Amino acid sequence: MAKKKTSDVNVTAFDILRAVTGEPTEAPAKKKRSEPEKNPAAVALGRLGGLKGGKARAEKLSTKKRSEIAKKAAQARWKRS
Repeated sequence: MAKKKTSDVNVTAFDILRAVTGEPTEAPAKKKRSEPEKNPAAVALGRLGGLKGGKARAEKLSTKKRSEIAKKAAQARWKRS
């Protein structure tokens, strides 16, 4: 694969320096960060609460308040376009 040419003098100078000193011209491969393992019990509890949240909130809200929230959301959607 051909190397992409740049117009940056500093990059060109660095590439020449690498070639003269015998360093590899390719950048070293980036190390992939390993994601921390999640506690399955905590994941299950979080999901449980997430599944209940919307329904529980809707049941607690009055019809008037739900209507106000819906109107505000619709206005926000139409404001973007």
